[in-house]
Amino acid sequence: MNIVEMLALIGLGYLLKLTVRKEKPFDWLRFITNDVLLAFFVFGNVASKDLAYLLSIKTVFLYVFLIIGISLGFSYLYGRFVLKNDPWAGALMVLSVYPNTAALGFPIASLFLKDITPAILYSTTNSMIVIPIVTFIAAHYSSGGASVKESFLKALKFPPTLANLLALGFVIAGVKLPGWFIEPVKTIGWLSIPLLLIYFGSRITLRAFELRKLLEVGTFRIAIPFVFVFLTLRWAGRDVFYSVLVEASMPPAIAANAILAQYRLKADEAISVTFVLTLLVIGLFVALKALL
Repeated sequence: MNIVEMLALIGLGYLLKLTVRKEKPFDWLRFITNDVLLAFFVFGNVASKDLAYLLSIKTVFLYVFLIIGISLGFSYLYGRFVLKNDPWAGALMVLSVYPNTAALGFPIASLFLKDITPAILYSTTNSMIVIPIVTFIAAHYSSGGASVKESFLKALKFPPTLANLLALGFVIAGVKLPGWFIEPVKTIGWLSIPLLLIYFGSRITLRAFELRKLLEVGTFRIAIPFVFVFLTLRWAGRDVFYSVLVEASMPPAIAANAILAQYRLKADEAISVTFVLTLLVIGLFVALKALL
């Protein structure tokens, strides 16, 4: 999938939002895409690999923890000493830590790579770690409340996370699934990519946009991770380098905005910033692709 196709699908989602005034169809689209097709996509791509392959890209797992630590640490310090008691501090941490590694990360990674399994593993590992973190942060900075245990259990109930764990179990156990089974699973799963982009487009809004907040989120979610990966991972193989570079530099996830909305924590500002950053990130990687 190329950038023009990606933008067309995002635009289609936005047009559907303007045409279809009810939210129910989009709720079903989100469910089918996130809970069903994405689980097929994750399982098919991970289960088709072997243990030797996973060990060869162990750097990917290391960078998941490094990027989370960097984004969370810097945004926390900025929020504490600059924003102080502003509730936006909590929203900033959520948006900085939770990138859009699937809906946008997978298509952009596919611009550089034919096999994006390292990107998938980065995404699923990242999601399993950050969902409890951002849910706890959003609850802490709002009037709601949630324990770390409850948030972690919620992450485990997300079908793509379970699909990833199941596929990793097969790989670690040395179970090789037959091609007649795994190939149709992968084919069905790939349908999640265009549908994720359509769903993203349906969520676009520019209410409550502020340039300062755009710069804050852009710095902690995109600029710092991009520079860190670009400077420290140039030695790695092409598949690992581009997978980590892309996934680590993605704009905030739609799910991050949904969590902020659930806890009524600066949701309008967050979705406005997310949309603009998404366009900027697409432009960034189009430029990078053109230079190669």
